[in-house]
Amino acid sequence: MRIDLLTLFPAMFAGPLDESILKRARQGGILDLRIHDLRDWTHDRHRTVDDTPYGGGPGMVLKPEPIFEAVEALKADQGETRVILTAPSGRPFTQSVARELSKSPGLILVCGSYEGYDERVRAHLADDVLSIGDYVLTNGNLPAMVIVDAVTRLLPGALGDDSSALDESFSHGLLEYPHYTRPAEFRGWEVPEILLSGNHAAIERWRRAQAVRRTVERRPDLWEKLRWERPGKVK
Repeated sequence: MRIDLLTLFPAMFAGPLDESILKRARQGGILDLRIHDLRDWTHDRHRTVDDTPYGGGPGMVLKPEPIFEAVEALKADQGETRVILTAPSGRPFTQSVARELSKSPGLILVCGSYEGYDERVRAHLADDVLSIGDYVLTNGNLPAMVIVDAVTRLLPGALGDDSSALDESFSHGLLEYPHYTRPAEFRGWEVPEILLSGNHAAIERWRRAQAVRRTVERRPDLWEKLRWERPGKVK
């Protein structure tokens, strides 16, 4: 998959996207990640990307011209793709959205800054607007990194074993069950006996029950949503 990132601060991406799974995915040709400076599509000597808002108010707003030019140039080069804006007012980014995006032929992520975008960018250029949480960050670079990471992990071959992503938190609407490894006893705390039994059917039932319990206790909002979406199928 090819992902293009449009940002005012390209240096912020050095490091996080060159480590671990993302590094291996890039080296293996699974992820083609390209980072672009939005200022490269400006035409004045100051490389202006923002201006004051019409109607007054604090802060600056990203101008439409460089964003439209940049996205149109990247789409002409990349072909079929989806244009995603990062903004606190976007729809929540979830595991199901990550899975949806992982099936896209390509992505262009536009990282928000300042007071946000000229609304014409959102209305006439973007295919979607995503938010990673109900809080405000300095700019959209960190959300873009989160989206790239979550999507890349779902690409075939990115994890080595594609089944690794199947039982993670949120994959089936539940939080993930607890994990244990050696030693079987540590400082008097023992691994649940069922996990040492070799009875795989019983282990699966235990894991399911633990996932439900953890979700009810820690994320009752997820549990209620799951009950409404799958009545009679969750208990």
